[in-house]
Amino acid sequence: MKIVHIITRLILGGAQENTLITCMEQAKRGHDVTLITGPALGPEGGLFKSTKNQAFKTIVIDKMVREINPLWDYQVYQQLKIILAEIDADIIHTHSAKAGIIGRLAGFSLKQNNGAIKPAIVHTIHGLAFHDYQHPLVNKLYIEIEKYTSKKTDAIIGVADVMRDKALAAGMGNAEMYTTAYSAINEDEFLEIPSESQITTFRKKYDLAENATVIVCVARLAELKGHNYIIESAEKLAEKHPNLMWLFVGNGSLTAQIKNQISSAKLTERFKFTSLLQPEEIPLAIHASDILVHCSLREGLARVLPQAMLCGKPVVSFDIDGAKEVVNEKTGFLLEPENVDELITACDKLAENPTLREELGKNGKEMVTKMFAPKTMADTIEQVYSNLVNESGEKNE
Repeated sequence: MKIVHIITRLILGGAQENTLITCMEQAKRGHDVTLITGPALGPEGGLFKSTKNQAFKTIVIDKMVREINPLWDYQVYQQLKIILAEIDADIIHTHSAKAGIIGRLAGFSLKQNNGAIKPAIVHTIHGLAFHDYQHPLVNKLYIEIEKYTSKKTDAIIGVADVMRDKALAAGMGNAEMYTTAYSAINEDEFLEIPSESQITTFRKKYDLAENATVIVCVARLAELKGHNYIIESAEKLAEKHPNLMWLFVGNGSLTAQIKNQISSAKLTERFKFTSLLQPEEIPLAIHASDILVHCSLREGLARVLPQAMLCGKPVVSFDIDGAKEVVNEKTGFLLEPENVDELITACDKLAENPTLREELGKNGKEMVTKMFAPKTMADTIEQVYSNLVNESGEKNE
C-alpha cells in the first residue's frame, strides 16, 4: 500500500513517537510510506533526527505549525493537496489536532475532485482537543470542528478505549469507525536492565543519593502536567521520609515557575532536574528511580505509564483518560485527579514498602509487554487499512 502519515510537528512526545514507530513498522513490511510534518519547533526537543536513514520518505512543510494562523493554514492546505495528489496514496493517516483537521480536509478534497473512493482517510486520536480544563466555548469550537472532519474520515484509531468513548459521546462519527491500537513502545530499550554502574553513574550525575528512594516524573514542564501536585505532596512526604527524593525529567515553559515553587516549599535539595533528555535516555532515568508518578490532567494514554511498567516500576497516576486501562491495584495506584491527599497516601505506601514496589512492578511488566509491542499496534492498524482498501475495491467494482 501507498501510505501517507501527516503530523503537525516532530517534537519529543507520545503522538510523535507513535507516528514514527508506525512509519518504521509499515516500511519494514514493504509498504511505500511517506511522512509529512512541520518543523520541530518548541522547548520540548525534537525527533526529526529519527527520520534520517529510514525506509520511509519525509517531507517538511515549513508553515505547518501548532499555533492557529489562518493564512499559513490555508497555504498548508493547498500545499498538502498538491503533494497528496502527486503521491496518489491508498491511505492518508493523520495525527494530532492541526494536522488531523487540515490533512483530512486536503485528503477528502482528492476524493471529491476525482469522484473516487481512494484515498481512504484514517485519523488517530492521541488525545482529544477538548477537555475539562479548558473554556467551554473553546471546547465547543473544537468539538464542532472534530464532528465536521469526522464526516470526512473513513476510520478513526484511538490510543485507548476511552478516546473512542469520549469522541462518540461528543458526536464524532459512529462506533463502526473506531478501533483501539495502543501506542507502541520500542520495548527492548525499556526491558533491558542497566548495569549497577550505569545506574550509579546516572544517580551521581543528578546528585541523587545512593540510598535514596527516587520518585520520577517524566513529562514536559508545562500546563496541565501536574508538577504542582507532586510538589505539594512532597511537603508532607519529605518530613516522614528523609531518604525520599524527586526527579523531574523534561523541559518546558513552566521550568522557572516550578523551580520557584520548590524553592518556596524549601525543598530544593530534595528535587533534581535532568532538563531535556533524548528518548534513548529515558529508560535509564526510569530504571535509576523507584516509583513513577504521573499527575497530568490531560492525556490520551500517557506512554510513560507502560514505559515504567516495562522497567518493572510501580506507577501512580491520576485517573484521567486512558490511565485506567493500564493502572490498577495490581500495577500501582489510580487516584482522583487533583487529590493531593490520595497522592500522599499512595507515595507513602510505596516509599516504605520495597516488597510492594517489586510486586506491582512485576505485575505491570507482565501486563503491558505484548499490549504495547510495535508489532501489536502495526497489526491492528494494518487490519484497519486492509478493510478500507478492500471496501474501496468492492465499491469501485
